[in-house]
Amino acid sequence: MVFIVGLTGGIGSGKTAVSDRFAKLGIKVVDADVCARVVVEPGRPALAQIVDHFGPEVLQADGSLDRARLRQIVFANEAERKWLESLLHPLIFEEMWSQLQSANSPYAILVSPLLVEAGQNAICQRILVVDVPEDVQLARTMARDANSAEQVKAMMASQASRDARLAKADDVIVNDSDLLMLKQRVDEIHHQYLALAEISKQ
Repeated sequence: MVFIVGLTGGIGSGKTAVSDRFAKLGIKVVDADVCARVVVEPGRPALAQIVDHFGPEVLQADGSLDRARLRQIVFANEAERKWLESLLHPLIFEEMWSQLQSANSPYAILVSPLLVEAGQNAICQRILVVDVPEDVQLARTMARDANSAEQVKAMMASQASRDARLAKADDVIVNDSDLLMLKQRVDEIHHQYLALAEISKQ
């Protein structure tokens, strides 16, 4: 049984920078966002169900899902967001579980923005939260995705609150400094996880 560390944090917190560092250290990283893209690829049943429900305007010219358009629809309508989540969450979970079980590193990292909200933390032996102040989240996400403040705030509101995430955390990386500090912090935690994964096998 692979030792699984759940990595989460609010939008714009720097989860990718952290998971990239773990990957460089030779750790298998399974990203829920990547799995979410896999399950809606053209030819997959989920994409057909989404088009049946929302109409062809959620498709791009090449037949792939227009994720930005779909995001606009579901973040403006709570019922539609819940419908989409009830369709996709079980499929994403299956894809993640399959990838985690094939990990051949000492432990595996499961990166998910909705780790707590979707109950994915239940399969993790350890929860690592990347934490930043909310004003930093807002500024970083607006700069990265060219979204309006309202759109980013809606996305933040759909995620667990900062306090709720931190309450579930076994470990926290505060990402309010530079990349060098972040790298050092990940390297420290990596050694801790190597030891915990070894103990879990006994």
